[in-house]
Amino acid sequence: MRSLYLHKVPLLPKFIQLLIFIIYNSKVTGDSSIGKGTYFVCNGISTVVIPGTTIGDNCVLGLRFSTVRKFPYKEVPKLGNNVWCGPNVVIAGPVIIDDDVIIAANSFVDKSVPKGAIVAGTPAKIIGWRKDLDYKIEENPKYKEGIMPYLKVLK
Repeated sequence: MRSLYLHKVPLLPKFIQLLIFIIYNSKVTGDSSIGKGTYFVCNGISTVVIPGTTIGDNCVLGLRFSTVRKFPYKEVPKLGNNVWCGPNVVIAGPVIIDDDVIIAANSFVDKSVPKGAIVAGTPAKIIGWRKDLDYKIEENPKYKEGIMPYLKVLK
């Protein structure tokens, strides 16, 4: 669809966009730029990428990932390379998500995020740094056995 859009083919990109919406319940327009190696989890089901959004290379975007405009700004989100987003992430407004950022599930990002940060929450706040992890999230490691411990009761 993007190639047809760039070559100014009239109706075919709109038809492809309609097919994507019907099959995957998603909206990704031809004027959004998505880098090489980037993929949407579960084929991008329920994904909304606002027109003009730029997404870098090798990003992993979770289920129901969305970018939205924040009025009165006319700029839209820009994601760098190697960004990892969990499910239900919403990125709003003219923000820049730098390279190597992790955005936790159910986060609402309305401020720019520096390189290597781990953010979570609504609104998203920095909770750590990717360099401090003892594994590489892009490799999706599955080496630990067992279950997570029970939550502790607060008194």
